[in-house]
Amino acid sequence: MNDILDAIAKRPVIPVYYHDDSDTCIEVLKASYAGGIRIFEFVNRGAKALENFQILLDYKKRHLPDLLLGIGTIKTAEQAQDFIDAGADFIVSPIVSQDIAQVTLDKGILWIPGCMTPTEIALAESLGAPLVKLFPGDTLGPNFLKAIKPLFPHIKFMPTGGVDVEEKNIRGWFDAGVYSVGLGSKLFNKPEGTTDYSWLSERAARLFGWIDNK
Repeated sequence: MNDILDAIAKRPVIPVYYHDDSDTCIEVLKASYAGGIRIFEFVNRGAKALENFQILLDYKKRHLPDLLLGIGTIKTAEQAQDFIDAGADFIVSPIVSQDIAQVTLDKGILWIPGCMTPTEIALAESLGAPLVKLFPGDTLGPNFLKAIKPLFPHIKFMPTGGVDVEEKNIRGWFDAGVYSVGLGSKLFNKPEGTTDYSWLSERAARLFGWIDNK
């Protein structure tokens, strides 16, 4: 678990992605990696989630061995166990659940629960979560983090949901003290007229530039 947390600290941008087509998933994974991404969150949001996750996991084992591949939108212990059995490096949830904690954290597997209130953060902390997802990030905002961070000095924070891929927003979050950011639809908003995924690699690289030079 500590190795994954260290890896996130070094590369604190985590794409959050789902697509039904496995070839598209692989192209997105490759382009993200080329832009410097080393932690990638696929999400359990479609009928082919487990099937495509296994395809991505096989690809990363053969071609991207230093990439950490986790699964998000996990809402039950049974879902968590299915993806742990498949080989997920970490588990992300939109909720805080003691049952999920028991099949992840209690076994040394990183679980990142989603929190929106101080009460939920305190519950996640009591269950042993070292890193929590602030969700939805665009609703809460950096000022929320600045207000509650002193209350939880031992918790690391990752906003997800509506985090924008523009310099002011990214710098604002890191200035507020986030450990990492999770980026979904705004990261994957494809520019018109593009025929490949080089734009994704370039966008990811810019993000790291803003963070490194903040």
